[in-house]
Amino acid sequence: MKKVLIGVPCTNHCPAEFADSLARLTAVGAPDCKLGLMFKIGSLIYAARDDIAREAIKSEADYVMWFDSDMVFPQDTLQRLMKHMERDDVDIVTGLYFRRVEPYTPVLFDKLERTDEGIIWSDFSRIDNELFEIGGCGFGCVLMKTEVFMGVFAKYKQMFTPFMGAGEDIALCIRARECGYRIWCDPTISLGHIGYHTVTRNFFLEYQARQEEENAGESEASAEN
Repeated sequence: MKKVLIGVPCTNHCPAEFADSLARLTAVGAPDCKLGLMFKIGSLIYAARDDIAREAIKSEADYVMWFDSDMVFPQDTLQRLMKHMERDDVDIVTGLYFRRVEPYTPVLFDKLERTDEGIIWSDFSRIDNELFEIGGCGFGCVLMKTEVFMGVFAKYKQMFTPFMGAGEDIALCIRARECGYRIWCDPTISLGHIGYHTVTRNFFLEYQARQEEENAGESEASAEN
């Protein structure tokens, strides 16, 4: 029986849409999994994530399923991510979600590494339709092996602590990849990001189409002038 700790770093309040998604997910769970749930309330997000990671190690959880409290996700999210752990033997895997402010781009990084000059990163300009490897991601919906934390801590004595102006999620991704772990995205698991709009894949594609139309119109107007 595999043990999964669901970790949610948050402030005191969670949107109803997130609570509904979480309730539906925990009702289904995943085959042969024992679920635990930990909310960590605090203003320092990296400290909250560190505490959840330590609890996963202490409780001997096999995996941590991360959710941010502003996400909306399918009921079978954990089941589908877990299949990649078992079938594809991945270390870290995320679903697909988008930034909740313009330009609403995916919270995925193609290139992500640190240099003496600072951190180099680039967003994805394309989204595949099947599992693909990435340089890093946000932690709004991530399933990962607990052993990743142990490997990262053994090398750096830190896990989510930010550095070089990077957020805690980027910091963990960089450290994990430097330890030899690989990060993946399943774009078929499409999540909503709660904001003024709930940003989904269809929302992003419609926004992108509108932007292209506006740019084309501006180009035509410039050519006529």
